[in-house]
Amino acid sequence: MEAKQNIEQAELQLTDEVVEINRVTKVVKGGKNLSFSALVVVGDPEKHVVGFAKGKAKEVPSAIRKAIEKAKKNLIQVNVLGPTIPHEVLGVYGAGRVLLKPAREGKGKIAGGAVRKVVEAAGIQNVLTKCIGSRNPHNVIKATFDALQQLRHHEEIARLRGKSVGEIRGGV
Repeated sequence: MEAKQNIEQAELQLTDEVVEINRVTKVVKGGKNLSFSALVVVGDPEKHVVGFAKGKAKEVPSAIRKAIEKAKKNLIQVNVLGPTIPHEVLGVYGAGRVLLKPAREGKGKIAGGAVRKVVEAAGIQNVLTKCIGSRNPHNVIKATFDALQQLRHHEEIARLRGKSVGEIRGGV
């Protein structure tokens, strides 16, 4: 993974979406300690910025609040090409794999569960997705973020290779 770029939160209109709330029990000498963990995705669809985090607390609202605060510190910028993504990409985390494919205008978000929430928070309107392997929301979100971080624009690829955009796209 690459180093996270510092994204200024002041000009962002961040929205948050709870992906999963889990009740966790710790068995101790005196009985059981009950707590909650919340998995949250935050993003600004207009600026194509998205982040996620997990928060744990004794009550659900506190866990969600903690997760939102953590997620705001872990924002990434997503490279998009108009209303879709520039190219097909496969994100991997553990046993979870998420395939993201560009879709034509009007196709919509063909995604389910955790992937859909990440794609909506990132502001991608047309995308095809496929979740392969693990369906655990934590692994799926981390694999989706791995895929989003791999996205590159034609200009960036051309600059890295020392070629023109026309040479990259197939023409000379």
